[in-house]
Amino acid sequence: MTFYLRLDLNKYVYEVKDMRKKVLAAILAGTMVIGSLTGCGSSSSQTGTDSKTSTGNSGAIRFVNTKIEIDKPLKEFAKKYQEKTGQEVDIESLGGGVDVNGQLKNYLAAGNMPDIYAFGPDSYASFKDYLTDLSDQPWVKDTDFAFKGDDGKVYGFPFAIEGIGLVYNADILKKAGIDPKTLTNINAYREAFKKIDSMKDQLGIQAVASVAAESGQMYWSTGNHIMGAYLSEGLDRKDKKYIDLLNKGQLDDERFGEFADYVKLLFDYADKNVLISGTYDDQLALWAKGKTAFITQGNWIDPSLSTYDVKFDCGIAPPAFTTKDTPGILADAPAYWGIYKDSKKIDACKEFLKAFVSTEEGQACLTKDCGMVSPYKSNTLQPDLPLAKSESNYIKNNQTYAWDWTHMKDGIAMNATAPVFELYAKGQLDKDGFIKSMKKAVADYVSK
Repeated sequence: MTFYLRLDLNKYVYEVKDMRKKVLAAILAGTMVIGSLTGCGSSSSQTGTDSKTSTGNSGAIRFVNTKIEIDKPLKEFAKKYQEKTGQEVDIESLGGGVDVNGQLKNYLAAGNMPDIYAFGPDSYASFKDYLTDLSDQPWVKDTDFAFKGDDGKVYGFPFAIEGIGLVYNADILKKAGIDPKTLTNINAYREAFKKIDSMKDQLGIQAVASVAAESGQMYWSTGNHIMGAYLSEGLDRKDKKYIDLLNKGQLDDERFGEFADYVKLLFDYADKNVLISGTYDDQLALWAKGKTAFITQGNWIDPSLSTYDVKFDCGIAPPAFTTKDTPGILADAPAYWGIYKDSKKIDACKEFLKAFVSTEEGQACLTKDCGMVSPYKSNTLQPDLPLAKSESNYIKNNQTYAWDWTHMKDGIAMNATAPVFELYAKGQLDKDGFIKSMKKAVADYVSK
């Protein structure tokens, strides 16, 4: 369900945030009831697929997957796993514009937690008391990406390494005479965007970029992924200066000023309909149909390319927003699978997760079928899909930066930063207004 707010041009974003909080608070009271009802075998295109209660099938593992694009291959692997071991696994997928953490909190409040569920560093604090210690599992020594809690114990099973940047249509860039390898700073992007825009009719495109900034559904794209470039693009993976500053409620003036110019560039050259009111599907369809040169997404769109019968070559370019060259993309474990500590099937869950690493079928599921880059050293399979291949090259060349946005305070994207991006996209804030409003939104949210 999406709520649209009419905004006075002279209001600052913190007023929008307060309004959003009131609306969400009212919704939450209802969704606590709805959350318990959706556990009774109902399904909805709004929330995902095959929703079940953990008691609906006492012998089955209930697994809540938060990446809707890998729903089909996960279910196919679960079927093979059951045929091989006799253990049934019910996959329930959430995605799109769903507030995943909010849905899991509803499940928890209703006593309807799944046996396996996804979480990230930003939501760890909400679920850390409900996770099983996985430190003794054999796969822990096979990866550098396992999630460790405050106590140093392993609680999260990493299932992929994903890359974020500006995904490009290589055919369009070639026709425009632009080498994607040169797109490593803001000046290169300015020149490329201007040239492509001047050739729109010749190239048969509607806009240079497909960007979606409607904060009701696309908060995760702007407030997390695009914001993530400000936090870590160009930095050593151990350098946490900007995320540490943000978590104190502050932004770096010089760096965020450069970032504001980059965001304005993206918005100025984006398709306006998708930018202001487009959904994830709208954004993806516009680019996948060859109507824009770029899209602000990552390699997780790989499995969806066949849906649009994409024939053109594609890759990922760096979200390079400074005048200095930053030749890498943002790449990290997007989330982790954890086991509910009060599950009656903990041992069975451990065996199921282990199968993704220790069996040929499991390795192929993550790498070939889901099209993801494996975080496990023993998995030598290479992805077949184009964006995963592009990401793999960045990893191989040590040209990646951390996902520091995952260490922001839980809910900050939805409730604070994304509404500011939306106002900027609509032209209701200029650069100075964007910076001022973002500073206030971050400071107010962190201080709560």
